[in-house]
Amino acid sequence: MSLKIVVLAKQVPDTRNVGKDAMTEEGTVNRAALPAIFNPEDLNALEMALRIKDTVGDAEICVLTMGPSRAAEIIRDSLYRGADCGYVISDRKVAGSDTLATSYTISQGVKKLGKVDLVLAGRQAIDGDTAQVGPQVAEKLNIPQITYAEEVLSVDKDKICIKRRLERGVEVVESKYPCLVTVHGSAAECRFPIAKRVMKYKNALSEAEAAEAGKDCAKVWAERPYLKIGQWSAADINAEDSRLGLSGSPTKVKKIENVVLAAKESVNVENTDEGLDALVKELISSHIIG
Repeated sequence: MSLKIVVLAKQVPDTRNVGKDAMTEEGTVNRAALPAIFNPEDLNALEMALRIKDTVGDAEICVLTMGPSRAAEIIRDSLYRGADCGYVISDRKVAGSDTLATSYTISQGVKKLGKVDLVLAGRQAIDGDTAQVGPQVAEKLNIPQITYAEEVLSVDKDKICIKRRLERGVEVVESKYPCLVTVHGSAAECRFPIAKRVMKYKNALSEAEAAEAGKDCAKVWAERPYLKIGQWSAADINAEDSRLGLSGSPTKVKKIENVVLAAKESVNVENTDEGLDALVKELISSHIIG
C-alpha cells in the first residue's frame, strides 16, 4: 500500500506577545512585528502523518504552506522531523488573505501536487482560531472531511478509520480516499527533530531565501536536489488573481485587543449551608450564573 500525504502547515505569529503594533491599518496581522512559530495543531497533524507512515511504510509526506519567504522555516522544521518534501506558496498577491482566499490558494496548491490520498491539517491556527480553512479546502477539492481527529485507529488500502474528539465524548468514523482530516490539539504531540535529518537538511533553502542571502545554489541543488525547498507563485498554481489576497477576502478585521485578566477583590465564604446559599444568591444577582 502506497499513500501520498499532504500536511497543511502555517507559520503563525506568537499570540502570547500581542502588542499595539500587532495590526496594520488595513486590518490584517502585522506579521513582521511578531515572532513567528509553527502553528501548534499543525505539528499535531504532522505527527499523525508520520505515524501513518510508520504504520504503512510506503508513504510520502509533503508539507504545504503559504506565506512570505521566511515561511520556508517550517518546511525545514518538518524535514527535520521526518517529512519528505515541502512547498511554499509565496506571492505578494496572496498577502492579507482571509480564510476564503487562503483555502482557495491552498486547494490550488494541493491540486498542483497531483493525486493525493490524504490531506492533514491542524484544527485551527492560533492567529485566527476560526477552524475554517481545513473544511473549506476539502469543499474546494470536493473530497470528504473528518474534523477534530485525535487518533488514527487503522489505515487500509482504500480507507482510514479515525477517532474524533468531541465536546462530550468521542466518535469513530471511516472515510475512503482521498479525504481531508483536521487534527485536534489533544492528538499526540509531534516528535522532536532528528539529529541526522537536521544535519542533512540544515542547508535546505527556497529560491527566495537563496536570492535574499545572495547565494547561487544551482550547482548544489543539481547535486543534492533534496536541499531545494519548492516555491510556487500564484501563476504556478493556476490561481485566479480575483480570488487571492485582499481582493478575494470578504472578511475584514476591525480591531485586535490584548486582553489582560486581572483578579478583583476576594470574598471569604463560610463553610456552612447559609454561607453557600449566600454565595449562590450573589452569583445569580451578579448574572455570573443564571
